[in-house]
Amino acid sequence: MADYSRRHELPAYLRAWQEKIEAYARAQGLDFFPQVFEMLSFDEMNEVASYGGFPTRFPHWRWGMEFERLKKSGEYGLSRIYEMVINNNPCVAYLLEGNSLVDQKLVMAHVCAHNDFFKNNFAFKVTDQDRRPPAGAEDLVVSRQGRVPTRKWIDTFANHAARVRAAMERHGVNPVEEFIDTCLSLENLIDPPGRMLEGRQELPKPEDPEPIEVPRLKARGYMDSFINPEEYLDTQRKKLEAEAEKSKGRFPQKPARDVLRFLLENAPLERWERDVLEVVREEAYYFWPQAQTKVMNEGWASFWHSRIMTGYACDGDEIIDYAERNASVLGGGKTLNPYKLGVELYRFIEERWNKGQFGKDWEDCDDLEERRSWDLQLGQGLRKVFEVRALHTDVTFIDEFLTPEFVAANKLFTFGWSNRNDRFEIDSREFKAVKDKLLFQLTNFGNPFILVEDANLENRGELLLRHDHHGVDLDAEKGRDTLRALFRVWKRPVAIATAIENRPTLLRYDGKEHSTKQLK
Repeated sequence: MADYSRRHELPAYLRAWQEKIEAYARAQGLDFFPQVFEMLSFDEMNEVASYGGFPTRFPHWRWGMEFERLKKSGEYGLSRIYEMVINNNPCVAYLLEGNSLVDQKLVMAHVCAHNDFFKNNFAFKVTDQDRRPPAGAEDLVVSRQGRVPTRKWIDTFANHAARVRAAMERHGVNPVEEFIDTCLSLENLIDPPGRMLEGRQELPKPEDPEPIEVPRLKARGYMDSFINPEEYLDTQRKKLEAEAEKSKGRFPQKPARDVLRFLLENAPLERWERDVLEVVREEAYYFWPQAQTKVMNEGWASFWHSRIMTGYACDGDEIIDYAERNASVLGGGKTLNPYKLGVELYRFIEERWNKGQFGKDWEDCDDLEERRSWDLQLGQGLRKVFEVRALHTDVTFIDEFLTPEFVAANKLFTFGWSNRNDRFEIDSREFKAVKDKLLFQLTNFGNPFILVEDANLENRGELLLRHDHHGVDLDAEKGRDTLRALFRVWKRPVAIATAIENRPTLLRYDGKEHSTKQLK
């Protein structure tokens, strides 16, 4: 360990710049965990990147494959890793050996903002390892003031690696690695919002259930019998009682979104299989907030590295080098650039709140010239972007702050394949089309919503899941792969209720063959 520390520690001049940049960032309002920077060579950086940024992970063939991909991509000049940062306390980040001083200062400024985002954005609370859920449903908000969260994920991932290696020593590499493949194919079937309430004590249930109350429409006393006739109330009460009776024998009684947790608690797994599945689930929860906030997180880091570099860290002869490097990060490409979209939207929000371009008067103004010159000089922009950084994920960020003016100014558009011209072409520049496309890509990170509906389908011990359909059909090939993986864990036939071409459909796998059944 001593050799490792000496080999990767920063030279004195970079440590000095780290202290200066961190002090300036804190003075600007950023609040981040203590930071540890390490210097890595090109191969070491690719090795750590192949592990998702961690010094070690549980053994699996995919890490080697990812290392080769990153190495060749760098050697051929297709991509280059400048920085990596781990959501840990203390926060650990890496600098690439051989980079210029401008590059290293840029990375340090960028990491300060990432670290601030990890610490303060609500979505990352699921990565707190000392979560203290409230005792009752009446108090679901836990005050975090004065408490620094525990995030020892580097140690946790190292412990995961040790657990998996122990399983391989006892049961063989191939069986364990094959089961890891199965678990990784299911790793997105978790419930991040529900994770925040794990461990909360349920309120005691009364022994004798209370009579079912039928919701009544509001009405004055003399009108109540007309608005809420007894015949209607009796019919609704019977329906609710029938539904309640039907759900008594169902397991689970309510649909469960955290499929992996349900499998951990109920699937007939061997001890080592349950241990491996638990490892995959824990690591999935670590990475999920980063997927939920890719645009916001990279935009926030770009927003602040720009201010820190141009306002403090760049000497006069370095500004051109910085501008060139920054342009390469924010430049366009064939796919959505989260750095560019995020930083421009933060700047747009800051400008709007500085000028007072919000509220009822602003929304009601339909004079184009007046809107262009609108400036109340409120100066609330920086406070607003800090608030946005804390309270949103990519979906709500885009939904609330993307405007027609922003779409027009940044020349955003949707595109698709044209069969007529045999090429990709612009489909639309319309605001609604652009916003809908972005939200579709970002909602649940493009993954379908899958819930456990019934673990004893037709009293046969079969597992039934339900696809919460939102207008987009399941990918047939991926659906079959998911069923095979679920069968491996559940060890009995599994099925998914979905809709194909707006027709209710049941996809089933019995361990030998797949079947599709149209439902009425």
